[in-house]
Amino acid sequence: MWMRSSAVRPLPLSGYVSSSLMSRFLGYGVLGSSVFSIPEHMPLTTRLFWYAKRCVSWLLRRPLSCPYISHYVIGHLERTSTRWRQNNQPLLSLSQLPLPRIGSWTIDTNGVLQLTNRPLTLRLHQLENAEIPTNMDRSLTFASADSYYHDILSCHDNRLRHQPKSMYGQDDGRAQMANLTMMRALLPHFTDRNLSLRPFFYRLTDLHQSNIFVDKDWKIKYLIDLEWACSLPAETMRPPYWPTSRPVDDILGKHLDTFSEAHGRFMDIFQEEEKRWEAGNFWYFHALDSPKGLFNIFRDHIQPKFAASQSADPTDLWRILSEYWSVNTKDVVEERLKAKEKYENELRRRFQDTCDGT
Repeated sequence: MWMRSSAVRPLPLSGYVSSSLMSRFLGYGVLGSSVFSIPEHMPLTTRLFWYAKRCVSWLLRRPLSCPYISHYVIGHLERTSTRWRQNNQPLLSLSQLPLPRIGSWTIDTNGVLQLTNRPLTLRLHQLENAEIPTNMDRSLTFASADSYYHDILSCHDNRLRHQPKSMYGQDDGRAQMANLTMMRALLPHFTDRNLSLRPFFYRLTDLHQSNIFVDKDWKIKYLIDLEWACSLPAETMRPPYWPTSRPVDDILGKHLDTFSEAHGRFMDIFQEEEKRWEAGNFWYFHALDSPKGLFNIFRDHIQPKFAASQSADPTDLWRILSEYWSVNTKDVVEERLKAKEKYENELRRRFQDTCDGT
Protein backbone atom coordinates (compact mmCIF):
# COMPACT_ATOMS: atom_id res chain seq x y z
CA MET A 1 0.00 0.00 0.00
CA TRP A 2 1.34 3.39 -0.97
CA MET A 3 1.10 5.88 1.89
CA ARG A 4 0.12 9.32 0.68
CA SER A 5 0.14 11.36 3.87
CA SER A 6 0.09 11.07 7.62
CA ALA A 7 -0.19 13.20 10.71
CA VAL A 8 1.10 12.35 14.16
CA ARG A 9 0.38 13.72 17.61
CA PRO A 10 1.86 12.81 21.01
CA LEU A 11 -0.54 11.15 23.45
CA PRO A 12 0.04 10.21 27.11
CA LEU A 13 0.11 6.49 27.81
CA SER A 14 -2.96 5.87 29.99
CA GLY A 15 -2.22 3.79 33.05
CA TYR A 16 1.52 4.33 32.82
CA VAL A 17 3.83 7.16 33.75
CA SER A 18 1.92 10.33 32.94
CA SER A 19 4.93 12.00 31.33
CA SER A 20 5.47 9.16 28.87
CA LEU A 21 4.49 10.00 25.32
CA MET A 22 3.75 7.92 22.27
CA SER A 23 3.01 8.82 18.67
CA ARG A 24 -0.41 8.10 17.25
CA PHE A 25 -1.48 8.49 13.65
CA LEU A 26 -4.34 10.92 13.19
CA GLY A 27 -4.84 9.58 9.70
CA TYR A 28 -3.28 8.68 6.38
CA GLY A 29 -4.11 8.40 2.72
CA VAL A 30 -3.38 6.00 -0.12
CA LEU A 31 -3.08 6.42 -3.87
CA GLY A 32 -6.43 7.25 -5.34
CA SER A 33 -9.14 9.02 -3.40
CA SER A 34 -9.36 7.03 -0.15
CA VAL A 35 -8.33 8.67 3.09
CA PHE A 36 -8.27 6.97 6.49
CA SER A 37 -8.90 8.74 9.79
CA ILE A 38 -9.09 7.56 13.40
CA PRO A 39 -12.66 6.76 14.57
CA GLU A 40 -12.78 9.67 17.03
CA HIS A 41 -12.71 12.10 14.09
CA MET A 42 -15.66 10.53 12.27
CA PRO A 43 -19.45 11.04 12.74
CA LEU A 44 -21.20 8.82 15.31
CA THR A 45 -23.14 6.80 12.71
CA THR A 46 -19.96 6.09 10.75
CA ARG A 47 -18.17 4.97 13.92
CA LEU A 48 -21.04 2.65 14.94
CA PHE A 49 -21.09 1.03 11.50
CA TRP A 50 -17.32 0.56 11.60
CA TYR A 51 -17.44 -1.02 15.08
CA ALA A 52 -20.23 -3.36 13.95
CA LYS A 53 -18.15 -4.51 10.97
CA ARG A 54 -15.19 -5.24 13.24
CA CYS A 55 -17.39 -7.25 15.62
CA VAL A 56 -18.73 -9.35 12.75
CA SER A 57 -15.19 -9.94 11.47
CA TRP A 58 -14.10 -10.98 14.96
CA LEU A 59 -17.03 -13.41 15.34
CA LEU A 60 -16.31 -14.93 11.92
CA ARG A 61 -12.58 -15.06 12.73
CA ARG A 62 -11.71 -12.89 9.78
CA PRO A 63 -8.75 -10.47 9.78
CA LEU A 64 -9.65 -7.25 11.58
CA SER A 65 -9.26 -3.99 9.69
CA CYS A 66 -6.78 -1.42 10.94
CA PRO A 67 -8.15 1.08 13.50
CA TYR A 68 -8.89 3.71 10.85
CA ILE A 69 -12.05 4.49 8.90
CA SER A 70 -11.97 4.94 5.12
CA HIS A 71 -13.68 7.95 3.60
CA TYR A 72 -13.41 10.16 0.52
CA VAL A 73 -12.36 13.78 0.30
CA ILE A 74 -11.73 14.32 -3.42
CA GLY A 75 -14.76 15.82 -5.07
CA HIS A 76 -15.49 18.39 -2.38
CA LEU A 77 -14.68 21.39 -4.55
CA GLU A 78 -15.02 23.95 -1.79
CA ARG A 79 -12.52 22.11 0.39
CA THR A 80 -10.22 21.58 -2.57
CA SER A 81 -10.19 25.30 -3.34
CA THR A 82 -9.55 26.07 0.31
CA ARG A 83 -6.69 23.58 0.34
CA TRP A 84 -5.03 25.18 -2.68
CA ARG A 85 -5.56 28.68 -1.33
CA GLN A 86 -4.05 27.60 1.97
CA ASN A 87 -1.11 25.89 0.23
CA ASN A 88 -0.26 29.27 -1.27
CA GLN A 89 -0.14 31.03 2.07
CA PRO A 90 3.29 29.74 3.22
CA LEU A 91 4.76 30.57 -0.20
CA LEU A 92 3.28 34.05 -0.26
CA SER A 93 4.11 34.81 3.36
CA LEU A 94 7.76 33.77 3.02
CA SER A 95 8.16 35.75 -0.21
CA GLN A 96 7.17 39.06 1.36
CA LEU A 97 10.75 39.72 2.49
CA PRO A 98 13.44 39.49 -0.25
CA LEU A 99 16.81 38.30 1.04
CA PRO A 100 20.28 39.46 -0.14
CA ARG A 101 21.88 36.06 -0.72
CA ILE A 102 21.16 32.39 -1.38
CA GLY A 103 21.82 30.47 1.82
CA SER A 104 20.49 29.32 5.20
CA TRP A 105 20.10 31.13 8.50
CA THR A 106 22.52 30.60 11.38
CA ILE A 107 22.51 31.87 14.97
CA ASP A 108 25.90 32.71 16.46
CA THR A 109 26.94 32.49 20.11
CA ASN A 110 25.54 35.98 20.71
CA GLY A 111 22.13 34.98 19.41
CA VAL A 112 22.50 36.98 16.19
CA LEU A 113 20.57 35.61 13.21
CA GLN A 114 22.63 35.72 9.99
CA LEU A 115 22.33 34.39 6.46
CA THR A 116 25.81 32.84 6.44
CA ASN A 117 25.28 29.10 5.86
CA ARG A 118 25.04 27.24 2.55
CA PRO A 119 21.51 26.64 1.21
CA LEU A 120 20.93 23.32 2.97
CA THR A 121 18.03 21.76 1.08
CA LEU A 122 16.70 18.28 1.79
CA ARG A 123 18.26 16.95 -1.45
CA LEU A 124 21.70 18.31 -0.59
CA HIS A 125 21.50 16.62 2.79
CA GLN A 126 20.50 13.31 1.19
CA LEU A 127 23.45 13.43 -1.20
CA GLU A 128 25.90 14.01 1.65
CA ASN A 129 24.30 11.23 3.69
CA ALA A 130 25.09 8.95 0.75
CA GLU A 131 28.74 10.12 0.93
CA ILE A 132 28.45 11.98 -2.37
CA PRO A 133 30.58 15.16 -2.31
CA THR A 134 28.66 18.35 -3.00
CA ASN A 135 31.64 20.74 -2.79
CA MET A 136 29.46 23.19 -0.86
CA ASP A 137 31.25 24.34 2.26
CA ARG A 138 29.12 25.28 5.25
CA SER A 139 30.10 28.92 4.93
CA LEU A 140 29.27 29.07 1.21
CA THR A 141 26.48 31.41 0.18
CA PHE A 142 25.63 32.59 -3.33
CA ALA A 143 25.27 36.13 -4.62
CA SER A 144 23.78 35.02 -7.96
CA ALA A 145 21.30 32.40 -9.09
CA ASP A 146 23.53 31.31 -12.00
CA SER A 147 26.39 30.24 -9.73
CA TYR A 148 23.94 28.31 -7.55
CA TYR A 149 22.41 26.49 -10.53
CA HIS A 150 25.83 25.45 -11.83
CA ASP A 151 26.85 24.12 -8.41
CA ILE A 152 23.63 22.09 -8.22
CA LEU A 153 24.35 20.60 -11.65
CA SER A 154 27.83 19.70 -10.38
CA CYS A 155 26.14 17.82 -7.54
CA HIS A 156 24.30 15.77 -10.17
CA ASP A 157 27.66 15.07 -11.85
CA ASN A 158 29.11 13.92 -8.53
CA ARG A 159 26.20 11.57 -7.98
CA LEU A 160 27.07 9.87 -11.26
CA ARG A 161 30.74 9.70 -10.31
CA HIS A 162 30.40 8.54 -6.69
CA GLN A 163 27.12 6.69 -6.10
CA PRO A 164 27.81 2.93 -6.24
CA LYS A 165 24.73 2.15 -8.34
CA SER A 166 24.45 5.38 -10.33
CA MET A 167 24.35 3.46 -13.64
CA TYR A 168 22.66 0.20 -14.58
CA GLY A 169 24.50 -0.26 -17.86
CA GLN A 170 26.30 1.48 -20.74
CA ASP A 171 23.12 2.92 -22.27
CA ASP A 172 21.75 4.08 -18.93
CA GLY A 173 25.02 5.77 -18.01
CA ARG A 174 25.34 7.57 -21.33
CA ALA A 175 21.67 8.60 -21.21
CA GLN A 176 22.16 10.24 -17.82
CA MET A 177 25.30 12.00 -19.01
CA ALA A 178 23.51 13.23 -22.14
CA ASN A 179 20.63 14.58 -20.08
CA LEU A 180 22.98 16.47 -17.76
CA THR A 181 24.79 17.91 -20.78
CA MET A 182 21.49 19.18 -22.16
CA MET A 183 20.38 20.49 -18.75
CA ARG A 184 23.45 22.73 -18.79
CA ALA A 185 22.86 23.81 -22.38
CA LEU A 186 19.21 24.66 -21.68
CA LEU A 187 19.86 26.58 -18.46
CA PRO A 188 19.70 30.02 -20.19
CA HIS A 189 16.37 29.07 -21.79
CA PHE A 190 14.67 28.35 -18.47
CA THR A 191 16.23 31.13 -16.40
CA ASP A 192 15.88 34.90 -16.50
CA ARG A 193 19.07 36.97 -16.39
CA ASN A 194 17.11 39.79 -14.76
CA LEU A 195 16.45 37.56 -11.75
CA SER A 196 20.00 36.25 -11.39
CA LEU A 197 21.21 38.80 -8.83
CA ARG A 198 17.94 39.14 -6.88
CA PRO A 199 15.36 38.68 -5.50
CA PHE A 200 15.92 35.61 -3.35
CA PHE A 201 13.14 34.26 -1.14
CA TYR A 202 12.94 31.93 1.82
CA ARG A 203 11.50 28.55 0.87
CA LEU A 204 10.46 25.37 2.64
CA THR A 205 12.16 22.67 0.56
CA ASP A 206 10.49 19.76 2.39
CA LEU A 207 6.89 20.98 2.29
CA HIS A 208 4.53 18.09 1.50
CA GLN A 209 1.32 16.47 2.77
CA SER A 210 2.88 14.80 5.79
CA ASN A 211 4.28 18.09 7.08
CA ILE A 212 1.05 20.10 6.92
CA PHE A 213 -1.59 20.04 9.66
CA VAL A 214 -5.04 21.40 8.82
CA ASP A 215 -8.31 21.89 10.69
CA LYS A 216 -11.74 20.55 9.70
CA ASP A 217 -12.07 23.33 7.11
CA TRP A 218 -8.71 22.45 5.49
CA LYS A 219 -7.08 25.62 6.76
CA ILE A 220 -3.40 25.20 7.56
CA LYS A 221 -2.77 25.25 11.30
CA TYR A 222 0.78 23.94 11.66
CA LEU A 223 3.86 23.15 9.56
CA ILE A 224 6.60 20.79 10.70
CA ASP A 225 10.07 19.73 9.48
CA LEU A 226 11.25 23.28 8.87
CA GLU A 227 14.97 22.47 9.14
CA TRP A 228 15.39 22.36 5.34
CA ALA A 229 14.23 25.95 4.79
CA CYS A 230 16.64 28.28 2.99
CA SER A 231 16.86 31.33 0.75
CA LEU A 232 16.63 30.41 -2.96
CA PRO A 233 16.20 32.18 -6.33
CA ALA A 234 12.75 33.54 -7.11
CA GLU A 235 12.55 31.27 -10.17
CA THR A 236 12.63 28.14 -8.02
CA MET A 237 9.30 29.06 -6.42
CA ARG A 238 6.81 26.62 -7.87
CA PRO A 239 3.56 24.85 -7.06
CA PRO A 240 3.84 21.52 -5.22
CA TYR A 241 4.02 18.36 -7.34
CA TRP A 242 2.29 16.03 -4.86
CA PRO A 243 -1.47 16.74 -5.30
CA THR A 244 -1.76 13.60 -7.48
CA SER A 245 0.18 11.52 -4.93
CA ARG A 246 2.72 10.54 -7.61
CA PRO A 247 6.51 10.91 -7.47
CA VAL A 248 7.66 13.97 -9.40
CA ASP A 249 9.33 11.78 -12.06
CA ASP A 250 6.20 9.63 -12.55
CA ILE A 251 3.53 12.21 -13.47
CA LEU A 252 2.45 10.78 -16.82
CA GLY A 253 -0.72 9.89 -18.71
CA LYS A 254 -3.88 10.25 -16.66
CA HIS A 255 -1.80 11.37 -13.68
CA LEU A 256 -0.43 14.25 -15.78
CA ASP A 257 -4.00 15.23 -16.72
CA THR A 258 -5.02 15.14 -13.06
CA PHE A 259 -1.97 17.15 -12.11
CA SER A 260 -2.65 19.72 -14.83
CA GLU A 261 -6.13 20.26 -13.38
CA ALA A 262 -4.71 20.61 -9.89
CA HIS A 263 -2.00 22.94 -11.19
CA GLY A 264 -4.69 25.03 -12.89
CA ARG A 265 -6.50 25.48 -9.58
CA PHE A 266 -3.23 26.49 -7.98
CA MET A 267 -2.49 28.96 -10.76
CA ASP A 268 -5.90 30.59 -10.37
CA ILE A 269 -4.56 31.80 -7.03
CA PHE A 270 -0.88 32.09 -7.99
CA GLN A 271 -1.08 33.73 -11.43
CA GLU A 272 2.51 34.89 -11.80
CA GLU A 273 3.70 31.31 -12.28
CA GLU A 274 1.43 30.60 -15.27
CA LYS A 275 3.89 31.57 -18.02
CA ARG A 276 6.63 29.47 -16.42
CA TRP A 277 4.35 26.42 -16.41
CA GLU A 278 3.63 26.82 -20.12
CA ALA A 279 7.33 27.29 -20.91
CA GLY A 280 8.32 24.18 -18.97
CA ASN A 281 10.18 25.91 -16.12
CA PHE A 282 8.23 23.87 -13.60
CA TRP A 283 9.76 20.63 -14.88
CA TYR A 284 13.25 22.06 -15.36
CA PHE A 285 13.59 23.27 -11.77
CA HIS A 286 12.08 20.08 -10.37
CA ALA A 287 14.65 18.12 -12.39
CA LEU A 288 17.41 20.37 -11.07
CA ASP A 289 16.20 19.69 -7.53
CA SER A 290 15.82 15.92 -7.86
CA PRO A 291 18.96 13.76 -8.24
CA LYS A 292 16.78 10.67 -8.43
CA GLY A 293 14.19 12.07 -10.81
CA LEU A 294 16.21 14.23 -13.24
CA PHE A 295 16.57 11.53 -15.90
CA ASN A 296 12.85 10.69 -16.13
CA ILE A 297 11.71 14.31 -15.87
CA PHE A 298 14.06 15.38 -18.67
CA ARG A 299 13.05 12.47 -20.91
CA ASP A 300 9.29 12.82 -20.38
CA HIS A 301 8.74 16.57 -20.06
CA ILE A 302 11.75 18.58 -21.29
CA GLN A 303 13.22 16.72 -24.27
CA PRO A 304 9.86 16.46 -26.13
CA LYS A 305 9.63 20.27 -26.14
CA PHE A 306 12.87 20.57 -28.12
CA ALA A 307 13.37 17.28 -29.98
CA ALA A 308 10.17 15.29 -30.01
CA SER A 309 11.42 13.25 -32.98
CA GLN A 310 14.29 11.93 -30.85
CA SER A 311 12.00 10.72 -28.05
CA ALA A 312 11.08 7.41 -29.71
CA ASP A 313 14.66 6.09 -29.88
CA PRO A 314 17.14 8.51 -28.33
CA THR A 315 20.01 5.99 -28.13
CA ASP A 316 22.12 7.71 -30.82
CA LEU A 317 21.43 11.11 -29.24
CA TRP A 318 22.59 9.82 -25.84
CA ARG A 319 25.76 8.35 -27.36
CA ILE A 320 26.72 11.62 -29.07
CA LEU A 321 25.81 14.05 -26.29
CA SER A 322 27.33 11.95 -23.52
CA GLU A 323 30.77 12.51 -25.04
CA TYR A 324 30.43 16.21 -24.15
CA TRP A 325 29.67 15.54 -20.47
CA SER A 326 33.36 15.00 -19.69
CA VAL A 327 36.64 14.39 -21.49
CA ASN A 328 36.78 10.88 -20.02
CA THR A 329 33.19 9.74 -20.47
CA LYS A 330 34.10 6.18 -21.47
CA ASP A 331 36.42 5.73 -18.49
CA VAL A 332 33.79 7.04 -16.07
CA VAL A 333 31.14 4.64 -17.41
CA GLU A 334 33.46 1.64 -17.16
CA GLU A 335 34.58 2.60 -13.65
CA ARG A 336 30.98 3.10 -12.47
CA LEU A 337 29.87 -0.26 -13.83
CA LYS A 338 32.74 -1.94 -11.98
CA ALA A 339 31.70 -0.06 -8.83
CA LYS A 340 28.13 -1.29 -9.30
CA GLU A 341 29.31 -4.89 -9.60
CA LYS A 342 31.47 -4.52 -6.48
CA TYR A 343 28.59 -2.95 -4.56
CA GLU A 344 26.19 -5.75 -5.50
CA ASN A 345 28.71 -8.44 -4.57
CA GLU A 346 29.30 -6.80 -1.19
CA LEU A 347 25.57 -6.47 -0.60
CA ARG A 348 25.04 -10.11 -1.56
CA ARG A 349 27.83 -11.19 0.81
CA ARG A 350 26.35 -9.26 3.72
CA PHE A 351 22.93 -10.77 3.19
CA GLN A 352 24.50 -14.21 3.03
CA ASP A 353 26.44 -13.58 6.26
CA THR A 354 23.21 -12.48 7.94
CA CYS A 355 21.37 -15.59 6.77
CA ASP A 356 24.22 -17.85 7.89
CA GLY A 357 24.25 -16.14 11.28
CA THR A 358 20.59 -16.90 11.88
